[in-house]
Parts: sequence; C-alpha cells; structure tokens
Amino acid sequence: MRKRIYELIEMSSDNDDILGSIYDVFMIVTIVLSILPLAFKSQTRLFILIDYVSTAIFIIDYMVRWATADYKLSKRRKAAAFLLYPFTPMAIIDMVSILPVITILNSGFRLLRLFRLFRALKVLRVFKFIRHSKNIYIIINVFKEQKKVLGTVATLALAYILISALAIFNVEPESFGNFFDAIYWATISLTTVGYGDIYPVTEVGRLIAMLSSVFGIAIIALPSGVITAGYMKEIEKMD
Repeated sequence: MRKRIYELIEMSSDNDDILGSIYDVFMIVTIVLSILPLAFKSQTRLFILIDYVSTAIFIIDYMVRWATADYKLSKRRKAAAFLLYPFTPMAIIDMVSILPVITILNSGFRLLRLFRLFRALKVLRVFKFIRHSKNIYIIINVFKEQKKVLGTVATLALAYILISALAIFNVEPESFGNFFDAIYWATISLTTVGYGDIYPVTEVGRLIAMLSSVFGIAIIALPSGVITAGYMKEIEKMD
C-alpha cells in the first residue's frame, strides 16, 4: 500500500499511470492557486481561505512523502531515510513554504515586516512544480548530465565578471563609486540587459565596455546550446 502511494506521488516516467497524472495535475492547480494571492496587495477572505486550504493540502502531501521516505531514499536504511528526509532540498522547500501560514495562524501576530517576510517565503512554492512537471524534470536531468560543461561555462562567466569589473573600476573610478558597482555593471553587461544606470564615460572605458560586451554574448550563447542539445537528447531517450 505504501509503495503504491509512493508511486502515485512521485514523478514517474510511466505515462499510463492515470492516478499519478491526476495527482500531478491536482497539485499543480493547488500550487498555482496558492501563489495567486501573492499577486495582490490586499488579502480578501477568499485569498485567506485559499491559503489555508492549499497549506492543508501541502501538509498532507509533506506527511505522506515523509511516510514513504524509505522508498525515496532507498539506498539508506529505513530508519535513516525517515530521519534524513526532512533535510533533503525539496523537503526543506516544502517546510519553508508551509511554516508561514502555520506561524501566522498560531501566533496571530501582525508585525508588518515579519508578515511581509513570511508572505514572500510563499514564493518558494513555485519550486514544488519540480515534482509534478515532466518538462521541468527533464531540464533537471539535463543539468545533471551536463554539469561539468555548465560548470566550466559558469567559471568563464565568473572570470569575465571579475576581470571586466577590475578593468572598468580602475579605468573609471569616478563613474564607479565602489567595486560592487563595477561587479553590478559587469553582470548586467554579461546578461546584455544594460539598465543604463551606471556606464563608462571615457573612451578607454567605452572600449572596455565594447570588448566585454562581445565576449559576454559569446559566453551567454554557450549554455543555451548545451541545454538545448541535452534537452533534445533526453526527449529521444523518453521516446
């Protein structure tokens, strides 16, 4: 019985498991509804009701997953699996997204800053999609398979940011008040966003900006190709 429950709640590659698919759809709808009130400043009775109902569903889901942790952590002994499950990444996300509502309900506090902080923590519920979306599950597998290549690209990006920041900070100390401003500028330049709030004004500074922009585009293009190729390979495996 517990094994069947685990098969229903855990993401599976078996597309014929209708009950499992229904559970995934139900949880995705619940997650979306639980996040919806965060898009509004005011909290109506309907939003509060949605919050409490969705939290109750998440608590049940958490407890069921904990009760079947020995199947999830099959490489561990049964007792160790139950002890370690609350410390797994997804279990921590589950708990952090649940605790705000429980705390507010039990204490009844209305301290504005704490209320806003706990309200913001509910955004973590977005990560619960990982469990119930096959597309996201595929992308996670791509990152696992290509972690060495993506790690190399991340190292290149970090080196680019540091070198560009050091160069521009020393060429134009007047335009960049501190080194963090230079890091911020280099990061924005790497992503090709370019807010325009901080920018070089001298000819040498603009030359550095031009060179860093060219290299930045090349670095940004690398992970896109790696992830796309890995995604297509995962799709072929599923077919």
